[in-house]
Amino acid sequence: MVAIALLPPASRVALAQVASGAAHSGQSSSGNFQSLAARAAAARDADNLDEAVSLFRKALALRPNWVEGWWSLGTLEYDRNQYAAAAQALGRMLPLAPKDGTARVMLGLCEFELGQDKAALVHLQQGRSMGVADDPQLQQVAIFHEGVLLLRAGQYKQAQTTFDAVCKTDTADDELLDGLGRAVLRRAPGTQEDAQTKWLVRRVGKAACLNAEKKYEDAGRLYQDILTEFPNFANLHYAYGVMLVSANQLPAAVEQFKLQIAQDEAHVAARLEIAANLYKVDSAAALPYAQQAVALSPQLPFAHYLLGLLLLEADDYAAAIPELEIAAKAFPKEKKVFFALGSAYSRAGRREEAARARAEFERLNAESSAETAATY
Repeated sequence: MVAIALLPPASRVALAQVASGAAHSGQSSSGNFQSLAARAAAARDADNLDEAVSLFRKALALRPNWVEGWWSLGTLEYDRNQYAAAAQALGRMLPLAPKDGTARVMLGLCEFELGQDKAALVHLQQGRSMGVADDPQLQQVAIFHEGVLLLRAGQYKQAQTTFDAVCKTDTADDELLDGLGRAVLRRAPGTQEDAQTKWLVRRVGKAACLNAEKKYEDAGRLYQDILTEFPNFANLHYAYGVMLVSANQLPAAVEQFKLQIAQDEAHVAARLEIAANLYKVDSAAALPYAQQAVALSPQLPFAHYLLGLLLLEADDYAAAIPELEIAAKAFPKEKKVFFALGSAYSRAGRREEAARARAEFERLNAESSAETAATY
């Protein structure tokens, strides 16, 4: 995956002008500031990075609220691989341009390089939700790094969804395929692997990428070829099942998930996939899998949420309530949880609690705020 540092000078200059607040003219009674700012911009445009950094710092000492100056300094330091200095400059910019998604993404990329994974993920996600500069390369780099961070955090489902977005741009490279293969196979990065395993993971990544592009027949054939060679490879049946769900081949998908459980009796994710996909099709058949998932991983909020939905579907609202309450604490911005919880309270005759849950649902719905519950 191409890094921002590899962008040509012209692209770097363009990026330096897209941050909100970049139109600030820098007009001042101080001719010294104007002279420094002009010389700094000229050095930047000429790709004289060291000189540009020095001049921008001098200009910013005279005008610390200069938004474009902090942006230029931050991106220049990033290009020099001075990630701590870049993060510091971008951090100074954000209070001056709090709605600038591009600056948040760049700060997240700096934090990624500094090993500050939690902060990096927050800033990348915030920045992408706010909107990023119309630069495809920057957008893809941001998405890729977000996927890597999710993978490191063990959020495989979300990592796959994030990597899928890059596949759809037809710019998949080996690094992306490796990350996507790890996501669908639920393999943590840094795992010691031999050459054959690395090759297999990349092939799975290719199949998953084809799936993201909705090339279901090609993806299915590749999965079948891999399974023929490596029928017992960890999580391979699960990965194929996820692909079949995308292709709307539910019976075949459930069969793959069951094969995965037969290989690994403690496989929680396969049980959750069966429960989630049978939820409206055959809730009675889905319920035992959700119950088993909660028993195996009681710390997993999504399992409680899914079990609560299925118990509610079975009209066992008394048992559904504690499960949905656990989910509501874990996902305070997920409106669907509060809708289900309100329904459960109402059926149990707990009118005041039902009213509060429904009010929270309406509030979240009005804000169009959602937090994915599927974090397994």
